[in-house]
Amino acid sequence: AVQLVESGGGSVQTGGSLTLSCIGSGYAYSDYYMGWFRQAPGKKREGVAAISTDGRTAYTYSVQGRFSISRDNDKNAVYLQMNSLKPEDTATYYCAADRPSALPVQLKLVTTTWDYWGQGTQVTVSS
Repeated sequence: AVQLVESGGGSVQTGGSLTLSCIGSGYAYSDYYMGWFRQAPGKKREGVAAISTDGRTAYTYSVQGRFSISRDNDKNAVYLQMNSLKPEDTATYYCAADRPSALPVQLKLVTTTWDYWGQGTQVTVSS
């Protein structure tokens, strides 16, 4: 069975940093785009960052320059380094995997119809 398991969430103060990790199993990891999404209470799920099979990345505007996505295909892992965190970054963060398509990674980030999803990890940023 396909599994995506996130870790690394927690509570930090404004300006702090966290690194989220996601380990995938049960599918051909290196053949899939990987992404991070988040959902705050009462809001729609939104794409945060995505990385293609060949390492191209995309970020939502609000996190550009603060967050960095990377992947390690040897470990079936994707990471989200989050710096300069703000209270508005508070949300449940989800890891996702999607098969490549004709869409560039920037456009895949704005869709939420990805193939596989993790259970989520909570990030709370206090002011």
